[in-house]
Amino acid sequence: MRSWNYPVVPLTYGSGPLAFLRDSTSESLIESAPAEFASLYVCGITPYDATHIGHAATFIAYDTLVRSWMDAGYEVAYVQNVTDVDDPLLERATATGVDWEELAAEQIELFRSDMESLSVIPPDYFIGVTESIPAIASGVHRLLDSGIGYRVDNDIYFDSAAASAASDWYLGAESGLDREEMLRLSAERGGDPERLGKRDPLDPLLWRGARDGEPSWPSPVGEGRPGWHIECSVIAAEYLELPMTVSGGASDLKFPHHEFTAGHTAALTGYEHASIRTHAGLVSYRGEKMSKSLGNLVFVSTLVSEGVDPRAIRLAILSQHYRSEWEWTDALLAKATERLARWAQWGSITGGAGEDEFVDDLRATIANDLNTPRALGIIDERIAFGAPATEADVESIQALLGIDLARY
Repeated sequence: MRSWNYPVVPLTYGSGPLAFLRDSTSESLIESAPAEFASLYVCGITPYDATHIGHAATFIAYDTLVRSWMDAGYEVAYVQNVTDVDDPLLERATATGVDWEELAAEQIELFRSDMESLSVIPPDYFIGVTESIPAIASGVHRLLDSGIGYRVDNDIYFDSAAASAASDWYLGAESGLDREEMLRLSAERGGDPERLGKRDPLDPLLWRGARDGEPSWPSPVGEGRPGWHIECSVIAAEYLELPMTVSGGASDLKFPHHEFTAGHTAALTGYEHASIRTHAGLVSYRGEKMSKSLGNLVFVSTLVSEGVDPRAIRLAILSQHYRSEWEWTDALLAKATERLARWAQWGSITGGAGEDEFVDDLRATIANDLNTPRALGIIDERIAFGAPATEADVESIQALLGIDLARY
């Protein structure tokens, strides 16, 4: 699947430090130390609605990590999936009377446009589930043959207990949640804990057998389509060496999605899914978590069509730490717009050689668990002190934070 155009990322002098990230499982800071190249998998969109600020915040967080790795001199292998067939997409298509493939294609194109406007570096591999059906079905077949998959009617489920017996993975290994909380979240987030015939209420769907009126594909395990978690496990294993350096996504994916993706990976490959598991905080609007079900969404494309500079949107997001829970407000955007104007005026006249200390402080701050709020503060302080901009300053801000002070 085509991604989007690559933004300008200037080359800067020297190189920065390797990023430390807070691992969501151990709750400790871990150096993201790749052997040869850094690898990253970020769970992508289900394309049934436009990109809202919550989506943008997640992808800008991992864009910052990619930029930090590049600045440290590493090659990066970055994979992002697109869940272009799933229940929410099919439900939206039915409700609106639009063909599901047309709806997906339209929303994926809008997502590309939004990411490009926000100067997000595209993944090396932007993979739709519908492109990966044969590989996913093959993985399900292997799990079924090994006894880790089992049938309930014409569906196939993952046997969590069997997977735990065959690998180092176990339920709760990724999320750290107790069973009661896992059951609650499973029911809330697309699981079916009350399905009769399952060996464990928490066992997730691997393959959904064909239903009338739903898309399906022929496969060695029968006509049907993939479950949610297996797609990311198979796509990651196909395009990245495991364990990958970092897996990422929004914090509401921690359970059940990332829990079972890791379990599927362990069962299929014998490897841990990732060395570091990270999660971006959720964004609220008007007092509630921004979500399609509540309808309290702020869309990137709408803001841009209303004349908001995408750089201001990016700055507003970068002003919040990626792991924090925060709220989008008009005041936050206004502050970012004012900051952008101040920075652009400062950066419009450059001269002289760069000062290593400023750029190095910026690098070290971002490498410390992507502390972009403090990085913005360092730039504010430099401007307030009256220090003139240098070419190295302006290039480093664009390379590390994605803010082009000469743009437009």
